[in-house]
Amino acid sequence: MEYPRILRQTRRYFFNFFALVAVLFLAASASSAQTAAVPEPTASAWDQELRKYPGLPDEFDQLFKKLRNNVQFPDPRSENRILSLLPPGTVAYVALPNYGDVASQTLTIFRQQLQDRPVLREWWTHSKFTASSGPKFLAALDQFAQLHQYLGEEIVFSAAMDIQEPTFLFVSEVRRPGLKLALQQFAAQISGNPKSPMRVIDQIELATATERPHAEEPIILVRPDFVVVSLDLNTLRAFNAQLDARKPEFPSTPFGRRVADEYTGGVTLLGAANVGKILDKTMSAVKQSAALQQSGFADMQYLIWDHKFNAGGPVSQLELSFASPRHGAASWLAKPTALGSLDFVTPTSLFVTTVVLSDPAQIFDDAQNLASLSHSNIFAAIPTIEQASKLSLKDDLFSLLSGEVTVEIDKLAPPQTVWKVALAVKDASRLEQTLDKLFALAKIQPMAADQAGVTLNTVQFPNQKATTEVTYAFVDGYLLFGSSRDAVAEEVQFHRSGSSLAKSSKFLASPPPGHPVEASALLFENPLAMGALRMQSLMPDLAQSFATNSAEATPLVITVYGENSAIREVSTSATFDAAGVLIVAAIAIPNLLRSRIAANESSAVGSVRTVNTAQITYQATYPDRGFAPNLATFGSDPRGPNFCSADHAAILEENLADGKCAGDAWCTKFGYNFKVTATCKLHLCKEYVVVATPVSSNTGTRNFCSSSDGLIHYQSGDPLATSPTVAECRSWPLLQ
Repeated sequence: MEYPRILRQTRRYFFNFFALVAVLFLAASASSAQTAAVPEPTASAWDQELRKYPGLPDEFDQLFKKLRNNVQFPDPRSENRILSLLPPGTVAYVALPNYGDVASQTLTIFRQQLQDRPVLREWWTHSKFTASSGPKFLAALDQFAQLHQYLGEEIVFSAAMDIQEPTFLFVSEVRRPGLKLALQQFAAQISGNPKSPMRVIDQIELATATERPHAEEPIILVRPDFVVVSLDLNTLRAFNAQLDARKPEFPSTPFGRRVADEYTGGVTLLGAANVGKILDKTMSAVKQSAALQQSGFADMQYLIWDHKFNAGGPVSQLELSFASPRHGAASWLAKPTALGSLDFVTPTSLFVTTVVLSDPAQIFDDAQNLASLSHSNIFAAIPTIEQASKLSLKDDLFSLLSGEVTVEIDKLAPPQTVWKVALAVKDASRLEQTLDKLFALAKIQPMAADQAGVTLNTVQFPNQKATTEVTYAFVDGYLLFGSSRDAVAEEVQFHRSGSSLAKSSKFLASPPPGHPVEASALLFENPLAMGALRMQSLMPDLAQSFATNSAEATPLVITVYGENSAIREVSTSATFDAAGVLIVAAIAIPNLLRSRIAANESSAVGSVRTVNTAQITYQATYPDRGFAPNLATFGSDPRGPNFCSADHAAILEENLADGKCAGDAWCTKFGYNFKVTATCKLHLCKEYVVVATPVSSNTGTRNFCSSSDGLIHYQSGDPLATSPTVAECRSWPLLQ
C-alpha cells in the first residue's frame, strides 16, 4: 500500500484539516461527559487493528480524497465588524473563521463513506476504539455544526486588561434567530443534564442577573445582533453597553490599528497580543528589573501571527515587534545574510537548522552581565578555567567565531545518530591553536588523517557505555565537526562538488514568495522522515514505509528574519506553523503564569518586610500605642500630608495603607491581599500579625505572614479568608 502517497496528499491540505481537527476535538471534548472510556491506542493495539482491517489505510486514503475535493473551507476575510466594538483596553485578540459549515460537510461525506465503504464501516462500528464512542461523537459534532449555523463568519476571542486582572470575551455576530434555545439544548446535551449549569441569558435577563457564588462556568449573552461569552456579569454588562453605544474605541489605539492592518489582503487565522502592555499590567516589577531591561526584552511590543493567501499560495507569519531598536539579548539574532554553512549540508538530511548570531564575543559579555544582574553563579568557574588553561574564552574562542552555525541530522535510528555541525570562523589558525591547547590540557591527542587535501582530526571521549567519537576539520572559513570521520568527509564532498542542500532545487524554491533565501535563521525538515521517527513506537510497519519513501517528501521550511525592531518568522508550511503556535502557547502561557506568580510572591514577601519595618517605626514613634492595629493606621490623614498622628502615621504608601484597610478589609497589591491584625488592650497593641494571601490561585500559590519577631513564614495552599493568629503564623514553615 502506498502509505507515503497518503501522507503526501493529506499534508498538502493539513492546514485546512488542522482547523477541522480543532472542531472535531472541541466536539469530542464536549461529548466526553457522556462517552465511555476508550482504550489507549498502544503500538500493539494499532498493529492488531491493521491486521484485523488490512484495507484500512486505503479507506482513509479514499476518505481524505473525498474531503479534499468536496469540503469547501471559508474564504479569507478582509474586514472585521467585531474589531471596532472591542474595549480599548484589549491586549489579546484571536480570530478564526466559522467552521460550522466545514463540520457539516465533513459529517455528510463521512457518513456517506461509512455507507459505501464496508471496511471503514466495519472498523468504525466494531473497533474497540470507536464502537462505543463513535456514534456519540458524531451526534455531538452534528449538534456543534448546527449550532454554528446561527453564528457569523468570524468568531473572536479577546482579553482586556484595564486593571491588573484580565477580562475575557468570546464574540460572534448572530445571523439567524433561535440561538438562545439552540445553546441551551447544546449545553444540556454535552453536560448530560437537562438543567445545565451553563447560563444562557438575553439582555432583559442580564439586567437582573446576579453573580453565583463560586461559579466558574461561562455566561452566554444572546443579543439579536451578537452573542457574547464571558466569565463574569460585570464584563458582560460593560460590553453590552459598549455594543449599544457602538463607539469604535479599540481601532483608534496603536494595538487596534496594528491588528486591523492584518486584514489587508485577506486573513484566515489571526492571533495578536500586546505583549508590552501585558507585562506592564501583570509583571511590572519584573519588567522594570535591571536584568530584563538589559536583555532588551522589556521593550517587547506586539506578537502577531496570521495565515494569509497571496499570489504564490498560503503564507503564515509570526512577528515579535519591539518599541525601540533591538538591543541586548534581543539583538543576538543577526540581520539576514547569506547562509554559507548550508553549502556543507547533505541534500537528503532529515533536519537542518541554521542560526546567525550578531557577535559571539559581545554575546558572551552580555550573558555574563545578565548572570550578574540576576545573581546567577553560572559563570563563576570561568576565571579559574581561564587561569588554568592560560586562555581567554572571549579572546581565544568567541571572538574567533563569525556567529553562523548550522546543525544537521542525517540519521537518528540505532546504532548511531549521524549529525554534523558547521561553524563560520574569522581566524581558523588561531581557533585551531585554541583547540590544541584545550586538548593538551585535557590530555587528549586527536588522531589526524589526510583525505583529499583536508586534515580530519578525530577525538575519542571514553565513557561508561562506549567511546564517543567526534571528528573535526577546518575548510574554507568553516569549522566542521560531526559524529564520525565519514560524516565530516561527506560535508567536504558536498561543498566541493556543488551538490549540497544550498544548491538543490528544493531548497532554492522553498522560501515563501517575496522573501529571500538570505535569513537570520532557518529550519529545513523532511516531514515524512521525521514523521516516521515519531511513528516508530506506535506503528513501526507504517514508519518503515514512510522512511523508505521520504526522499519524495515536500520539505518543511521556516525562515526567520532579524529586523531593526522586530523578529519575523515566515513559512508556507502551515503544518508546522499551526502546531508550533499551539506548542509555543502551551509552553509559554503556563511559564508566563508561573513567572507572574513568582513575581507576585516575591513582591508580597517584600511588602510583608516593609510592614514589619513600618511597625518598628510606628512603635518607636508612638510608644504609648505600641504596634499599629491595622494597615489603615499607616496611611496618610485625609486632610493632607502635614497632619500626621497615631491614627494616620503616613508611614506606608496608599497601596498598602489605604484608609479602608481596617477591620476585615484587605489592601491589594500585585495579586496579593494584605491585612494587619493586632493584639491590643486599652489602645496599647503589644503584638501583631501581618498576612499576605493571593487574590486567587492564578496570582499566587503561597500565603505569607509575620509578627513582631520579624520572621516570615509561609503556607502553600488556597487563598485565606481570615488572618491567622500569631501562634498559627509562627507554626507555619519559616521562609528561607
